Amino acid sequence: MEKKPIKMGKNKSMDRRSFLKNSALATSGIMIVPRHVLGGKGYTAPSDRLNIAAVGAGGKGDGNIRAASLWNRATGETQENIVALCDVDQKMAKESFKRFPKAKRFKDFRVMLNEMADDIDAVIVSTPDHSHATAALPFMQLGKHVYVEKPLTHNVYEARVLTEAAAKYNVVTQMGNQGSSGDGIRQVCEWVEIGIIGDIREVHCWTNRPVWPQGLARPQDDFPIPDTLDWDLWLGPAPDQKYHPGLVPFGWRGWWDFGTGSLGDMACHIIDPAFKALKLKYPIAVESSTVTKYARMWAVENNVESAPPASLIHFDFPARGDMPPVTLHWYDGGLMPRRPIELKEGEPMGSGDGGGILVGDNGKIMFDTYGANPRLLPSDRMKYFKQPEPFIERVKVSHQRNWINAIKNGGECSSSFDYAGPFTEMVLMGNLALRSAVIQDGRGYPGRKRLLWDGDNMKITNFKPANQFVKRPYRDGWELKV
Repeated sequence: MEKKPIKMGKNKSMDRRSFLKNSALATSGIMIVPRHVLGGKGYTAPSDRLNIAAVGAGGKGDGNIRAASLWNRATGETQENIVALCDVDQKMAKESFKRFPKAKRFKDFRVMLNEMADDIDAVIVSTPDHSHATAALPFMQLGKHVYVEKPLTHNVYEARVLTEAAAKYNVVTQMGNQGSSGDGIRQVCEWVEIGIIGDIREVHCWTNRPVWPQGLARPQDDFPIPDTLDWDLWLGPAPDQKYHPGLVPFGWRGWWDFGTGSLGDMACHIIDPAFKALKLKYPIAVESSTVTKYARMWAVENNVESAPPASLIHFDFPARGDMPPVTLHWYDGGLMPRRPIELKEGEPMGSGDGGGILVGDNGKIMFDTYGANPRLLPSDRMKYFKQPEPFIERVKVSHQRNWINAIKNGGECSSSFDYAGPFTEMVLMGNLALRSAVIQDGRGYPGRKRLLWDGDNMKITNFKPANQFVKRPYRDGWELKV
């Protein structure tokens, strides 16, 4: 019996009629003109071009904008309209401003939304983690499709809010974990589906992050705020505090007020194949351990405002259908799982940025960051391994264009929020455990308590103080308006 292609996620896209109904084209009364009337093969009718805005136009945002719009380096032309660019740091965004001179420029996404809501179809959010949800939600509430960088949100509560908003407002969504559109993750899912290594009860995932400072005390120095940066807007929902050059543009990742540490940075790339192939959702328990820093003999220095330099986190998942319970182990800061005995001397373990290993009853699968280059262990097994006929549909465009195509033509997004939301909740549960560890043990030996998690209700059931990290307080004027 021929196997039909399996799609990777629930269809959250809209048909063309629904899209037009919610787009600026429909509200302005412009009629769709058939492509063949306006031009020949390859001609893009104006009505087929999306009006895209970006919140965060520098750095990763610049790359996302170029990929989504199919910007042509030689001609500067795009297949979509970049109508608005918003960035609180004019220096960081200067290259995007040059590339898209017709786009209106903003510092505050709220002003952009008020002025241009009728002219925007879709929004790319590439801000620091702490601003993801506050920037994305108001656009979703007006029916705008959103692409949000990973991790989807700063905390568990925000991930749940965006997941529910995507369904409520029927918008097309994508989290920016690019490997989710790759062939590697689909291969892993196929191998697991047909049982090549049997039942899987253990997973190991690791990263080389952090490659920025972590475990630090809050800086106390006074520094002048650059003229090109609106510091108040950069803080957004985070607590008011002094500007420090170590935070902008990249050092924010290690600070709990703004970032989500090594786990938030890389787990959405590295754990993705395991989460998808093993049909995981909420863990039932999480336990962590980290390095302990000492200021002097027997004087523990717990810097609770910054993520630890290294951590080890264990996630326990229940049985799913005919799949047995599984434990996923996460390592960062130079910590790694034991080297598999099946690896030959000198054979790389994962890739430079990290990797993962699925441990089955009948073998192991190892993959690199982004789920790339999956292989059976020992690797000699690949010489005789007959690849199964692919039965999961491949994505033939970039991750960003996967989102654009779903908006324009219908179809699946590789990491739509119905998948990415629960996945992000699972990832950020690890940070909840890390932050709770300091509270659990005043002596500074964290990770002794196994936190029990009620995923449906977003609640730790055996250690109430940990629940303060499910949701954060918001600075006045920046609250999530659900």
